[in-house]
Formats: sequence, structure tokens, C-alpha cells
Amino acid sequence: MIGVLRRQFFQQSYLGKSCQDYQNFRISLRELSKVFNMSQVLLDFIPTVDIDKEGRFKYVLIKVYAKELPDGTEPSKLVVRGNVDAQWHADIYEQFTDMLKALKLDAECLGGGRIEHYPDVKKIKVYGYSQGYGKADHAETKRLLLSKYSNYDVEISDEGY
Repeated sequence: MIGVLRRQFFQQSYLGKSCQDYQNFRISLRELSKVFNMSQVLLDFIPTVDIDKEGRFKYVLIKVYAKELPDGTEPSKLVVRGNVDAQWHADIYEQFTDMLKALKLDAECLGGGRIEHYPDVKKIKVYGYSQGYGKADHAETKRLLLSKYSNYDVEISDEGY
């Protein structure tokens, strides 16, 4: 959204103008960014669910935090990450947090488990726990998965590892 506003503002106001006008444009962008909650924009940029297309794999439930706002609130978002290649739940979490560093966001792993993803029958099973992070809230994970896979049957269980 900010990018579109910047482009429109730049094209309408400063295209073909002097360097001083461009400096004024940059100052205007700083002022504009104060109007918008940039923390929320960053959080919205991150996909809520990113799991492998199929198979049985480990997953983690992560809470992502943006910079504290002047009013003292700290915007956050829950996300689910999982992939077949991860040997440990920590591998998934560390890969994700490395990406967050570039966005200057923080994260906390709320737990993990396993996912079985069967796209041919539109079914996902969520179960188990992480030895390192504990058991994720599978009901919350299901809610998040359904936001992306609304036409799937998502089953949760506390059994299994």
C-alpha cells in the first residue's frame, strides 16, 4: 500500500523536478510513514501459513512481534511454518527468524508438532509435539491452516510424536 502511494505521489508531484524537490519528497515520505502503522504493514507482509505442498513433516507455531508503538502496544501475528527437509523443529524456527532479522522483527516459538499434508484428498493432520519447544496449540494451528486451506479437512490430535 505504501509503495503504491509513494509511486502515485512521486509521479504526480515530483516527476521531472529538481533534486531539492526530491529531498522534499523524501521528507514527505517520512511524515507519511508516521500516519500509517508500518509495524502492521510489515506483519501483513509475512504469510500466515507456509508449509510444504505434501508429505509428513515437522512444524512450528511462531508469534512474530513488530516494534513497539508509541502507545505501548506491540503488534504481533501468529504464523505456521513446516517443511520436509527440517531434521529438527529448531531448523524451521531458525530459518524463519533469519528472514525476520532483515525486517527488524522478533519472534517467539510457541511450540511444534507434526503435519501430514495430503493435497490429493484435501486433508491435513496436525499432531505430536516438539522435544525442544513443547507442544504447539494444535487448535490454533488448525485455525491458521484453514485460513489458507479453507476447502480442506484439518484434523488435530494430541496423540503421536
